Amino acid sequence: MDAPWPPPADATPARDGIDERLSRMIQLPTISVEIDATGLTVFSEFEELLEQLYPLIHQHLAKEKIGELGLVFDWAPAEPNDRPPVVLMAHFDVVPVAGQESEWEFPPFEGRIEHGEVFGRGALDDKGSSCTLLEAVENLLAEGWAPPVRVLLCLGGDEEDHGHAARQIAETFRDRGVHPAFVIDEGGAITEIPFPGVPGWFAMVGLAEKGVMTVELRVTAAGGHASAPAGLTAVGRIAKAVAKLNRNPFPPRTPRTVSELFSAIAEHAEPRYAPAYRLIGRAGWISAAALPWAGNEAAALVRTTLAATMIEGGSSSNVLPSEASATLNIRTNIGESAATVMARLRRVIDDPQVVIRVVESDEPTAEAATDNTAWQLIRDAVHAGYPGVATLPYLTMAATDGRHWHRFVRDVYRFSPLPMDAAQRASIHGVNERVSIDALKRGERFYRALLQGLTGSNT
Repeated sequence: MDAPWPPPADATPARDGIDERLSRMIQLPTISVEIDATGLTVFSEFEELLEQLYPLIHQHLAKEKIGELGLVFDWAPAEPNDRPPVVLMAHFDVVPVAGQESEWEFPPFEGRIEHGEVFGRGALDDKGSSCTLLEAVENLLAEGWAPPVRVLLCLGGDEEDHGHAARQIAETFRDRGVHPAFVIDEGGAITEIPFPGVPGWFAMVGLAEKGVMTVELRVTAAGGHASAPAGLTAVGRIAKAVAKLNRNPFPPRTPRTVSELFSAIAEHAEPRYAPAYRLIGRAGWISAAALPWAGNEAAALVRTTLAATMIEGGSSSNVLPSEASATLNIRTNIGESAATVMARLRRVIDDPQVVIRVVESDEPTAEAATDNTAWQLIRDAVHAGYPGVATLPYLTMAATDGRHWHRFVRDVYRFSPLPMDAAQRASIHGVNERVSIDALKRGERFYRALLQGLTGSNT
């Protein structure tokens, strides 16, 4: 951590043992993509563990199981009212570690507490956030506090496998006519900004997320012996299509969120950099033109991205394949859609023999507001856990469970109240994933302040 770390949070002491409780969560390998092979037993054990760790939540909040992997804890307000509820989300499933075990400093599901940190798969993504949220609620219940509005704690067990549980939860409450004031899910974090001249740590809160598409390209052709090929093979035609797409990237366009991000960055940048960031924030056409040249991450802020992730075809070195395919991972920019993406793919490839098929698709989300009570609550809660840390808007490139609420809720925010330096971000889905005990305490303070801030707000 090169930038100065914020001073200690001014918080009343929370109960001891937050690290041990997270450790016990990590010890249960809730790997959602392996459910077909392993079954749901470990997920049931995790649910039972939550009851042991957070008895007051289970005593005072109404628990509802939605689908096989969705958990909702419904916290009634201190006095009945018709105000819209608040939704706080997290997920408790994790990605596999197969093939990585030997690279870990400690076994990935041991939950080792060492060097003031908790190590293990899920420490950051997303059991750490789940833990801090549940800790905050348990601590407030111990104080006899109740929220002024209904609060829904929504935990999903398959975010790493398309988030079906979160979709079921969102659709269930939509069908019940429940329209939350705002939703907070994982996504952003406390981190340094990867742009020059902006020192310090910032709370990066996602206002929107790009869409995600899986698209298949497929070609069928006459097979035969490779000694006498007739024109392009199926593999060659697929390769040509992918090459065309790589040579013709999607045109850039600047979402409102990105303009707000750079305007906010300008307020914290060193004097020699501030005018440039201010200009980028004010003029969308400038950011659309400049950011694609500033590296992959910057380019992704203003452009639909496309990556060929799998190619298949052929079974022998001397046989012409009768079929070949490529799989594309596409992250759709705000303002575009699956329909516009497909139209461009067909136009660029320009080959009727290449069949283009959408395997799965989620549209880009709406952009949440930054001029409302919800944003102020988030900013105040960040300050409670991380004094002096500014809150900035951000465009989330990866998919989160929060996207399922966007179909009927505009203001969905993506933020995990945990600090992540470059090494920690790399450990997510990688090796040596870990979170500091200090970060867990600060994260608990964030959620506790956020909930307490609902009192007196007009949310």
